[in-house]
Amino acid sequence: MKNQKIAIIDYGAGNLFSVKNALAFLGCENTAFVSDPEDLEKADKLILPGVGAFPDAMRMLSERGLIHAIKTEAQKKPLLGICLGMQLLFEKSYEFEETEGLSLIEGYVDRIEAPGLKIPHMGWNEVEIVNESPITEGLLEGDRVYFVHSYKAVTPDKNISLKTDYGQPVPALVRGGENGQIYGAQFHPEKSGSVGIGILNRFLEIPGEKL
Repeated sequence: MKNQKIAIIDYGAGNLFSVKNALAFLGCENTAFVSDPEDLEKADKLILPGVGAFPDAMRMLSERGLIHAIKTEAQKKPLLGICLGMQLLFEKSYEFEETEGLSLIEGYVDRIEAPGLKIPHMGWNEVEIVNESPITEGLLEGDRVYFVHSYKAVTPDKNISLKTDYGQPVPALVRGGENGQIYGAQFHPEKSGSVGIGILNRFLEIPGEKL
């Protein structure tokens, strides 16, 4: 686990250092901020962080030539999207304008409608297990994780590992891909204490060889 190479994709919209520090805490030192498409091929696993707006993020990924590379490499090795990075995994988003996503998981992204509640949804919320996955192993009903977002994924239940409630059900952790090795966390695992660190640790434990 400690010797595998983790590419943290750097496209100008990522919360990079907190992710790198969390991985270092777990003993994974072989991490790199990657913005060159060719460097994605050399990694055992990919992490796609992100903060900000969906259209801007897709534009920056396109400008760096990363879209095709991410789509290609995600079919070969595990990928974890975090926050906005999770939303980018879907087919499209309606944030500000309809924008095509990476289309790695079925579904789309739309604004949270939660009358009487503040938007963005910010803070600690309990999660509920919908479908077990390798990175939710050991998680307990009612465990809490940290969210900061105004938009949510809309996707079939089969793709949802964890959900939370914020005036409506909100997917918290999703899983897709032909080999079930594409993951997305709407919350920030690197800011979610022992629960989030446990999820990152189990992601690291997934076999990382190219499939």
